[in-house]
This record gives sequence, structure tokens and C-alpha cells, in this order.
Amino acid sequence: MTALLTIIVLVFILVAIWQMVKIFDLAQAKNENTQVATDKDNTINGYLMMGFLAFIYLITIVSFVKWGDLPLVSNSASEHGPTIDNLMLISMAVIFFVQTITQFLLHYFAYKYKGEKGKKALFFADNNKLEAIWTIIPVIVLAGLIIYGLNTWINIMGVDESDDPLVVELYAQQFNWKARYGGADNTLGKANVRLIDIDRANVLGLDEADPNAQDDVITTELHLPVGKPVLFKMRSQDVLHSAYMPHFRAQMNCVPGMITQFGFTPTVTTVDMRQTPEMQEKVTRINSIRVDKSKALVAKGEEALERYEFDYLLLCNKICGKSHYNMQMKIIVETQEEYDAWIQEQTVFKNTLIN
Repeated sequence: MTALLTIIVLVFILVAIWQMVKIFDLAQAKNENTQVATDKDNTINGYLMMGFLAFIYLITIVSFVKWGDLPLVSNSASEHGPTIDNLMLISMAVIFFVQTITQFLLHYFAYKYKGEKGKKALFFADNNKLEAIWTIIPVIVLAGLIIYGLNTWINIMGVDESDDPLVVELYAQQFNWKARYGGADNTLGKANVRLIDIDRANVLGLDEADPNAQDDVITTELHLPVGKPVLFKMRSQDVLHSAYMPHFRAQMNCVPGMITQFGFTPTVTTVDMRQTPEMQEKVTRINSIRVDKSKALVAKGEEALERYEFDYLLLCNKICGKSHYNMQMKIIVETQEEYDAWIQEQTVFKNTLIN
């Protein structure tokens, strides 16, 4: 009954508004038509366009000075990282250059050729020269960017097997990551989601009969030796995920039912990255914010936030479900000696099975 009365009231309100609009229209019927712009209106709009152009340029400059992290990208920690950064900078420079010119022409022409009483617009039905210019120039620029980008992609994806890369599997599932190392033979054993046996702790579905799987090592933390090429094999147990390692300029989809791969060479250890001035400044800034927030939490009887310490991270870059935001794994880049010592402490697959 309440819902019906609410609907009736809303209907009456709409009818009242409609009647008021009709009365307003009738009251304005004898007034002069104000929908036609006068020279004064056009002049004001012309100045407003130039003012808006100045605002665009001003806010762009302020944004660069106040929030810009020039040269926009930094802290790459892989061999191919600087090439990716360079490609990004070139693309941004081209976009910024074109945007600056086109915005100026758009607003300036709106001002210069504003409507005036008695002035008739002159136009050309077509202009082959202009059309050729604004077609050929973008084609050349875009072709250059595409060729450069494609060449960069080929160089990144063309992992040279003769370099004996470390083979690591990244296994994605809602909502965590696991890493699998090939063991002493650096060869991953066969695996299939149909072979997953939780009762025997075979959580990745490794083929227990495959000799290459016996010495595989499964971890929840990713360790990589600095300067060593790494070839990642990626699987997904359930939905589409994306293995994203921002500092290594690496990203590849993890697709259910197939194996994808990506390779790179880490160039900066975790310890060395923590010591860079830029990273120390970032950590100090974050901890300062956490201290301020912790005061409010402690005042309410809650625990203070832990201090932040930089770590490389493997993230999921696809919205894979309600806990997608929490799907990450720590990456530790270390010396070869430190990596060898760590891998020796890990338990091989055959010794993790429950009989």
C-alpha cells in the first residue's frame, strides 16, 4: 500500500511540473527569440575559447611541475626496461606535441572566425593538398611508432635458449600466485589442472609420474638472481589473470587451458633498489603518511600501521574477482650466491606429497 501511494504522489508531482513548464512557455511566448546569437554573444564566446585555451596550457604546466615525475617513468629493473621507457617517452612526446598544436588551432579558429553580422563563411568542398598532408604525416609517424614498438616486442620476447635462462612457472589462481622452479635440471615437469589432488598436497596438478617433476620446487615467494635471464611459463587455474611486474616492465596474460610466456633479465637487486635516493624518498613519504594515520587508529584503540619497506611485486592486472586487489606475490632479486643458498633450502615436489 505504501508503495502504491508513493507512486501516486510521484505521478502528481510530475504532472505539476509539466503544467508549470507549459505555463512558463506561454509566459515567454511574446518575448523576443533569444536563441539566435548576436555579435556580442559570438565575441564573448570567442574570448571564452581563448581563455579556456590558456587554462588548458596553464593547468598542464602546473600538473607537470607539481605532480609530474619526469622523465615520467623511472626505476626500471630489467635489461629491456630502458627500451620500454624510451618507447613510452617518445609516444608521450608525440601525443603532447600534436595535442598542443591541435588545441591551439581549434580554439584560435573559434575566436578568429567567430560569427559576425553580414559576414559570409567561405569554405572549400575539398582540398586534396590538405587532405594529403593530414593523412600522410600521421601515417608516417604511426608507422614509425608501430615498427619501433614491434621491434622492441620481438627483442623482448625472443628469449635466447642458448643463454640457459632460469625457467620459472607462475601459477595464477583466485586469489594468489605460486612460483614453480625446474629444480636441478632446470626443466619443469608436466602439469595439468585435472591432476590437482588437494588430499596429497599436489596443489598445482603436477604429473607425479614425470621424472622432471620430482625435483620441482613450489614457493609462494619469487626469488630471481640478478643478471640471469629468466623465462616465465604462465598458467591459470580458473579465470583470466595477468602477471604484471611493473618495475621489470613485464606483463603477460595467464590464460586457462594454455601456457603463455615472458622473459627478462633482472638488473637491480632488491637491496640496491631500496638504496636509491628516489626509492628512499618514496618510502619516507609513505611512512610519514602511515604515522599520521596510525595516530588516529591508536586513538580509537586499533593497531598502528606497519612501516612500509619497498619490495618488487608480482601483481594481477586483470579484474579477476572480489579479492583481485589482494592478489600479489613478493619478488626478491638477489645475487647468484644468495639465490643458490635459498633454493637449496627449499623442499622438492616429491618430498611435499602426502601419502
